[in-house]
Amino acid sequence: MRIAFFVNDVATEFAGYTTTVLAHQAALRGHEVMYITPSDFMMDKDDSLRAHVRPLPAKKWASREAFFKALQESTTTADAVALDDVDVLWLRSDPSLDASTAPWRAEAGILFGREAVQRGTLVLNDPNSLGQAVNKLYFQAFPEEARAETIITRDERDIKAFARAHKNNIILKPLQGSGGSGVFKLDKESAGNLNQMVEAICRDGYIICQAYIPAAQKGDIRLFLMNGCPLEVDGKYAALRRVAAKGDIRSNIHAGGTAEAVEIGKTELRVAEIIRPKLIADGMFLVGIDIVGDKILEVNVFSPGNLKSCSELAGVDFSETILDSVERKVEIKRDYGAAVFDNRHLAVL
Repeated sequence: MRIAFFVNDVATEFAGYTTTVLAHQAALRGHEVMYITPSDFMMDKDDSLRAHVRPLPAKKWASREAFFKALQESTTTADAVALDDVDVLWLRSDPSLDASTAPWRAEAGILFGREAVQRGTLVLNDPNSLGQAVNKLYFQAFPEEARAETIITRDERDIKAFARAHKNNIILKPLQGSGGSGVFKLDKESAGNLNQMVEAICRDGYIICQAYIPAAQKGDIRLFLMNGCPLEVDGKYAALRRVAAKGDIRSNIHAGGTAEAVEIGKTELRVAEIIRPKLIADGMFLVGIDIVGDKILEVNVFSPGNLKSCSELAGVDFSETILDSVERKVEIKRDYGAAVFDNRHLAVL
Protein backbone atom coordinates (compact mmCIF):
# COMPACT_ATOMS: atom_id res chain seq x y z
CA MET A 1 0.00 0.00 0.00
CA ARG A 2 1.19 3.50 -0.83
CA ILE A 3 0.08 5.98 1.80
CA ALA A 4 0.67 9.74 1.83
CA PHE A 5 0.37 11.86 4.97
CA PHE A 6 -0.57 15.49 4.40
CA VAL A 7 0.76 17.87 7.10
CA ASN A 8 1.16 21.64 7.52
CA ASP A 9 4.95 21.50 7.48
CA VAL A 10 7.44 18.71 8.13
CA ALA A 11 9.53 21.20 10.16
CA THR A 12 6.72 21.58 12.71
CA GLU A 13 6.12 17.85 13.18
CA PHE A 14 7.53 15.90 16.15
CA ALA A 15 8.45 12.28 16.81
CA GLY A 16 5.66 11.93 19.37
CA TYR A 17 2.92 13.40 17.21
CA THR A 18 0.01 11.17 16.27
CA THR A 19 0.83 11.55 12.56
CA THR A 20 4.37 10.28 13.15
CA VAL A 21 3.05 7.36 15.21
CA LEU A 22 0.66 6.36 12.40
CA ALA A 23 3.22 6.85 9.63
CA HIS A 24 5.81 4.82 11.55
CA GLN A 25 3.29 2.00 12.04
CA ALA A 26 2.54 2.02 8.31
CA ALA A 27 6.25 1.81 7.47
CA LEU A 28 6.78 -1.05 9.93
CA ARG A 29 4.11 -2.99 8.04
CA GLY A 30 6.03 -2.65 4.81
CA HIS A 31 3.88 0.08 3.28
CA GLU A 32 5.38 2.82 1.14
CA VAL A 33 5.07 6.01 3.20
CA MET A 34 5.39 9.56 1.94
CA TYR A 35 4.68 13.05 3.27
CA ILE A 36 3.02 15.93 1.42
CA THR A 37 2.72 19.60 2.44
CA PRO A 38 0.56 22.41 0.99
CA SER A 39 3.32 23.48 -1.41
CA ASP A 40 3.79 20.08 -3.02
CA PHE A 41 0.73 19.50 -5.24
CA MET A 42 0.84 19.82 -9.01
CA MET A 43 -1.89 19.60 -11.65
CA ASP A 44 -0.18 18.42 -14.83
CA LYS A 45 -0.97 19.37 -18.42
CA ASP A 46 -2.97 16.16 -18.87
CA ASP A 47 -5.05 17.07 -15.77
CA SER A 48 -3.40 14.36 -13.70
CA LEU A 49 -2.87 15.25 -10.05
CA ARG A 50 0.68 14.87 -8.79
CA ALA A 51 2.76 15.80 -5.78
CA HIS A 52 6.42 16.28 -4.98
CA VAL A 53 6.59 13.97 -1.99
CA ARG A 54 9.04 13.20 0.79
CA PRO A 55 9.39 9.41 0.51
CA LEU A 56 10.49 7.18 3.38
CA PRO A 57 11.90 3.67 3.01
CA ALA A 58 9.64 0.80 4.01
CA LYS A 59 11.79 -1.05 6.52
CA LYS A 60 11.96 -2.23 10.11
CA TRP A 61 13.01 1.02 11.73
CA ALA A 62 15.00 0.73 14.94
CA SER A 63 12.70 3.26 16.58
CA ARG A 64 10.09 5.88 15.84
CA GLU A 65 12.77 8.48 16.56
CA ALA A 66 14.97 7.02 13.80
CA PHE A 67 12.01 7.08 11.44
CA PHE A 68 11.32 10.71 12.29
CA LYS A 69 14.99 11.69 11.88
CA ALA A 70 14.90 10.20 8.38
CA LEU A 71 11.77 12.24 7.64
CA GLN A 72 13.46 15.45 8.79
CA GLU A 73 16.45 14.74 6.58
CA SER A 74 14.37 13.83 3.53
CA THR A 75 13.78 16.11 0.55
CA THR A 76 10.96 16.28 -1.95
CA THR A 77 11.23 14.23 -5.12
CA ALA A 78 12.12 16.04 -8.34
CA ASP A 79 9.61 13.93 -10.25
CA ALA A 80 6.09 14.38 -8.93
CA VAL A 81 4.21 11.23 -7.92
CA ALA A 82 0.81 10.64 -9.51
CA LEU A 83 -1.87 10.68 -6.80
CA ASP A 84 -3.93 8.06 -8.62
CA ASP A 85 -1.03 5.70 -7.91
CA VAL A 86 -1.34 6.42 -4.18
CA ASP A 87 -3.78 4.21 -2.28
CA VAL A 88 -4.46 6.55 0.64
CA LEU A 89 -4.08 10.30 1.13
CA TRP A 90 -4.45 10.99 4.83
CA LEU A 91 -5.22 14.65 5.56
CA ARG A 92 -3.55 15.37 8.90
CA SER A 93 -3.01 19.14 8.73
CA ASP A 94 -4.56 21.75 11.02
CA PRO A 95 -6.01 24.48 8.73
CA SER A 96 -6.32 26.94 11.61
CA LEU A 97 -2.51 27.17 11.87
CA ASP A 98 -2.34 28.77 8.42
CA ALA A 99 -5.75 30.47 8.25
CA SER A 100 -4.58 33.97 9.16
CA THR A 101 -1.02 34.03 7.76
CA ALA A 102 -1.40 31.94 4.58
CA PRO A 103 -5.04 31.12 3.76
CA TRP A 104 -4.04 29.31 0.57
CA ARG A 105 -2.17 26.77 2.67
CA ALA A 106 -5.13 26.23 4.97
CA GLU A 107 -7.35 25.15 2.06
CA ALA A 108 -4.80 23.18 0.03
CA GLY A 109 -5.41 19.77 1.61
CA ILE A 110 -9.17 20.01 1.19
CA LEU A 111 -9.01 21.36 -2.37
CA PHE A 112 -6.52 18.84 -3.69
CA GLY A 113 -8.01 16.11 -1.51
CA ARG A 114 -11.25 16.52 -3.46
CA GLU A 115 -9.32 16.23 -6.71
CA ALA A 116 -7.59 13.10 -5.44
CA VAL A 117 -10.96 11.50 -4.66
CA GLN A 118 -12.08 12.13 -8.23
CA ARG A 119 -8.97 10.31 -9.45
CA GLY A 120 -9.63 7.23 -7.35
CA THR A 121 -7.52 7.83 -4.24
CA LEU A 122 -9.02 7.04 -0.83
CA VAL A 123 -8.86 10.28 1.17
CA LEU A 124 -9.18 10.29 4.98
CA ASN A 125 -11.06 12.03 6.46
CA ASP A 126 -13.47 12.80 3.62
CA PRO A 127 -12.33 16.16 2.16
CA ASN A 128 -15.82 17.41 1.25
CA SER A 129 -16.92 17.05 4.87
CA LEU A 130 -13.65 18.53 6.13
CA GLY A 131 -14.43 21.55 3.98
CA GLN A 132 -17.54 22.07 6.09
CA ALA A 133 -15.57 21.70 9.31
CA VAL A 134 -12.85 24.33 8.84
CA ASN A 135 -14.31 26.28 11.74
CA LYS A 136 -16.22 25.42 14.89
CA LEU A 137 -19.63 25.99 13.29
CA TYR A 138 -19.40 22.31 12.38
CA PHE A 139 -19.68 21.59 16.07
CA GLN A 140 -23.08 23.27 16.20
CA ALA A 141 -24.55 20.63 13.87
CA PHE A 142 -24.43 17.99 16.60
CA PRO A 143 -27.51 17.48 18.81
CA GLU A 144 -28.01 20.04 21.58
CA GLU A 145 -28.14 17.25 24.14
CA ALA A 146 -24.41 16.71 23.71
CA ARG A 147 -23.31 20.35 23.58
CA ALA A 148 -22.78 23.05 26.16
CA GLU A 149 -25.10 26.04 25.69
CA THR A 150 -23.41 28.23 23.10
CA ILE A 151 -23.74 31.46 21.14
CA ILE A 152 -21.53 32.72 18.29
CA THR A 153 -21.29 36.48 17.76
CA ARG A 154 -19.02 39.52 17.34
CA ASP A 155 -21.35 41.90 19.16
CA GLU A 156 -20.29 42.58 22.75
CA ARG A 157 -23.92 43.26 23.71
CA ASP A 158 -24.79 39.63 22.90
CA ILE A 159 -21.80 38.43 24.88
CA LYS A 160 -22.61 40.54 27.93
CA ALA A 161 -26.21 39.34 27.92
CA PHE A 162 -25.04 35.74 27.68
CA ALA A 163 -22.56 36.33 30.51
CA ARG A 164 -25.27 37.81 32.73
CA ALA A 165 -27.56 34.85 32.03
CA HIS A 166 -24.79 32.54 33.23
CA LYS A 167 -23.71 34.67 36.20
CA ASN A 168 -20.42 35.62 34.53
CA ASN A 169 -19.35 31.98 34.28
CA ILE A 170 -18.58 31.39 30.62
CA ILE A 171 -15.80 30.44 28.23
CA LEU A 172 -14.84 32.65 25.27
CA LYS A 173 -12.81 31.39 22.31
CA PRO A 174 -12.30 32.14 18.61
CA LEU A 175 -14.53 30.50 16.02
CA GLN A 176 -11.42 29.54 14.09
CA GLY A 177 -8.54 28.19 16.09
CA SER A 178 -7.14 25.15 17.85
CA GLY A 179 -4.84 24.02 20.62
CA GLY A 180 -6.37 26.28 23.24
CA SER A 181 -5.20 29.46 21.52
CA GLY A 182 -7.16 32.58 22.47
CA VAL A 183 -9.34 30.87 25.09
CA PHE A 184 -10.55 32.88 28.09
CA LYS A 185 -12.66 32.02 31.12
CA LEU A 186 -14.90 34.70 32.49
CA ASP A 187 -15.80 34.54 36.18
CA LYS A 188 -16.73 36.99 38.93
CA GLU A 189 -13.10 38.00 39.49
CA SER A 190 -12.33 38.62 35.82
CA ALA A 191 -15.70 40.13 34.81
CA GLY A 192 -14.13 43.58 34.63
CA ASN A 193 -11.83 42.37 31.85
CA LEU A 194 -14.62 41.21 29.53
CA ASN A 195 -14.13 44.10 27.08
CA GLN A 196 -10.44 43.27 26.71
CA MET A 197 -11.22 39.57 26.17
CA VAL A 198 -13.75 40.41 23.46
CA GLU A 199 -11.36 42.81 21.77
CA ALA A 200 -8.53 40.24 21.77
CA ILE A 201 -10.62 37.47 20.19
CA CYS A 202 -12.50 39.73 17.77
CA ARG A 203 -9.25 40.55 15.99
CA ASP A 204 -9.43 37.09 14.43
CA GLY A 205 -13.17 36.99 13.70
CA TYR A 206 -16.22 35.63 15.48
CA ILE A 207 -16.36 34.62 19.13
CA ILE A 208 -17.79 31.42 20.60
CA CYS A 209 -19.31 31.84 24.05
CA GLN A 210 -20.06 28.66 25.98
CA ALA A 211 -21.62 28.09 29.36
CA TYR A 212 -18.91 26.94 31.76
CA ILE A 213 -19.32 23.35 32.90
CA PRO A 214 -18.14 22.91 36.53
CA ALA A 215 -16.82 19.41 35.75
CA ALA A 216 -14.10 21.14 33.69
CA GLN A 217 -12.24 21.79 36.95
CA LYS A 218 -11.17 18.13 36.79
CA GLY A 219 -10.00 18.50 33.19
CA ASP A 220 -11.48 17.14 30.01
CA ILE A 221 -11.42 13.69 28.46
CA ARG A 222 -9.91 13.16 25.01
CA LEU A 223 -11.51 10.12 23.38
CA PHE A 224 -10.64 8.80 19.95
CA LEU A 225 -13.42 7.62 17.67
CA MET A 226 -12.71 5.41 14.66
CA ASN A 227 -15.34 4.69 12.03
CA GLY A 228 -17.78 6.55 14.26
CA CYS A 229 -17.22 4.39 17.35
CA PRO A 230 -14.94 4.71 20.41
CA LEU A 231 -11.54 3.22 19.58
CA GLU A 232 -11.18 0.18 21.82
CA VAL A 233 -8.71 -2.68 22.03
CA ASP A 234 -9.05 -5.53 24.55
CA GLY A 235 -11.53 -3.53 26.62
CA LYS A 236 -9.24 -0.48 26.77
CA TYR A 237 -10.24 2.79 25.16
CA ALA A 238 -7.98 5.24 23.35
CA ALA A 239 -8.65 7.97 25.90
CA LEU A 240 -7.03 10.09 28.57
CA ARG A 241 -7.91 12.87 30.95
CA ARG A 242 -6.20 16.19 30.24
CA VAL A 243 -5.72 18.35 33.33
CA ALA A 244 -4.86 22.02 32.98
CA ALA A 245 -1.74 23.46 34.55
CA LYS A 246 -2.32 25.47 37.72
CA GLY A 247 -3.74 28.87 36.87
CA ASP A 248 -4.57 27.91 33.27
CA ILE A 249 -7.97 26.89 31.90
CA ARG A 250 -6.51 25.13 28.85
CA SER A 251 -6.08 21.40 29.23
CA ASN A 252 -4.28 20.91 25.90
CA ILE A 253 -1.08 18.93 26.48
CA HIS A 254 1.14 21.29 24.49
CA ALA A 255 -0.38 24.22 26.41
CA GLY A 256 0.95 22.83 29.68
CA GLY A 257 -1.76 20.31 30.52
CA THR A 258 -0.91 16.85 31.82
CA ALA A 259 -2.27 13.47 30.77
CA GLU A 260 -3.80 10.97 33.17
CA ALA A 261 -5.42 7.58 32.71
CA VAL A 262 -9.21 7.67 32.70
CA GLU A 263 -12.05 5.17 32.84
CA ILE A 264 -14.59 5.50 30.05
CA GLY A 265 -18.07 4.86 31.39
CA LYS A 266 -21.70 5.07 30.34
CA THR A 267 -21.71 8.87 30.27
CA GLU A 268 -18.82 9.17 27.80
CA LEU A 269 -20.12 6.30 25.67
CA ARG A 270 -23.54 7.94 25.53
CA VAL A 271 -22.00 11.21 24.31
CA ALA A 272 -20.06 9.30 21.65
CA GLU A 273 -23.21 7.51 20.54
CA ILE A 274 -25.13 10.78 20.19
CA ILE A 275 -22.61 12.20 17.71
CA ARG A 276 -21.82 8.90 15.94
CA PRO A 277 -24.49 9.16 13.17
CA LYS A 278 -23.18 12.47 11.85
CA LEU A 279 -19.54 11.38 11.95
CA ILE A 280 -20.42 8.31 9.89
CA ALA A 281 -22.59 10.29 7.47
CA ASP A 282 -19.68 12.71 6.97
CA GLY A 283 -17.01 10.06 6.36
CA MET A 284 -15.00 11.03 9.44
CA PHE A 285 -12.68 8.05 9.90
CA LEU A 286 -10.50 9.18 12.83
CA VAL A 287 -11.76 11.85 15.22
CA GLY A 288 -10.83 13.15 18.66
CA ILE A 289 -13.59 14.44 20.92
CA ASP A 290 -13.14 16.40 24.13
CA ILE A 291 -15.71 15.60 26.82
CA VAL A 292 -16.52 17.41 30.05
CA GLY A 293 -19.25 15.84 32.15
CA ASP A 294 -21.93 14.77 29.69
CA LYS A 295 -21.05 17.38 27.03
CA ILE A 296 -18.59 17.60 24.17
CA LEU A 297 -16.51 20.78 24.04
CA GLU A 298 -14.61 20.05 20.83
CA VAL A 299 -14.72 17.66 17.89
CA ASN A 300 -11.31 17.49 16.19
CA VAL A 301 -11.77 15.98 12.73
CA PHE A 302 -8.50 17.24 11.23
CA SER A 303 -5.51 16.19 13.31
CA PRO A 304 -6.55 14.76 16.69
CA GLY A 305 -3.53 14.28 18.90
CA ASN A 306 -2.42 12.39 22.02
CA LEU A 307 -2.63 8.91 20.48
CA LYS A 308 0.85 8.09 21.78
CA SER A 309 -0.12 9.06 25.34
CA CYS A 310 -3.36 7.08 25.11
CA SER A 311 -1.39 4.00 24.05
CA GLU A 312 1.16 4.40 26.83
CA LEU A 313 -1.48 4.87 29.52
CA ALA A 314 -3.55 1.90 28.31
CA GLY A 315 -0.62 -0.39 27.52
CA VAL A 316 -2.07 -0.94 24.03
CA ASP A 317 -0.73 0.21 20.66
CA PHE A 318 -3.83 1.77 19.15
CA SER A 319 -1.98 2.65 15.95
CA GLU A 320 -2.04 -1.04 14.99
CA THR A 321 -5.83 -1.16 15.08
CA ILE A 322 -6.10 2.09 13.13
CA LEU A 323 -3.79 0.81 10.39
CA ASP A 324 -5.73 -2.48 10.31
CA SER A 325 -8.82 -0.46 9.45
CA VAL A 326 -7.06 1.57 6.75
CA GLU A 327 -5.73 -1.62 5.15
CA ARG A 328 -9.21 -3.11 5.17
CA LYS A 329 -10.64 -0.07 3.38
CA VAL A 330 -8.05 -0.43 0.63
CA GLU A 331 -8.94 -4.13 0.30
CA ILE A 332 -12.64 -3.29 0.02
CA LYS A 333 -11.93 -0.74 -2.67
CA ARG A 334 -9.88 -3.24 -4.66
CA ASP A 335 -12.51 -5.95 -4.27
CA TYR A 336 -15.48 -3.81 -5.25
CA GLY A 337 -13.98 -1.12 -7.46
CA ALA A 338 -14.42 2.62 -7.11
CA ALA A 339 -18.00 2.69 -8.41
CA VAL A 340 -19.63 0.80 -5.52
CA PHE A 341 -18.62 2.92 -2.51
CA ASP A 342 -18.00 6.63 -2.72
CA ASN A 343 -15.17 8.11 -0.64
CA ARG A 344 -17.45 9.27 2.18
CA HIS A 345 -18.87 5.80 2.72
CA LEU A 346 -15.60 3.92 2.25
CA ALA A 347 -13.85 6.16 4.76
CA VAL A 348 -15.90 4.72 7.64
CA LEU A 349 -16.33 1.10 6.53
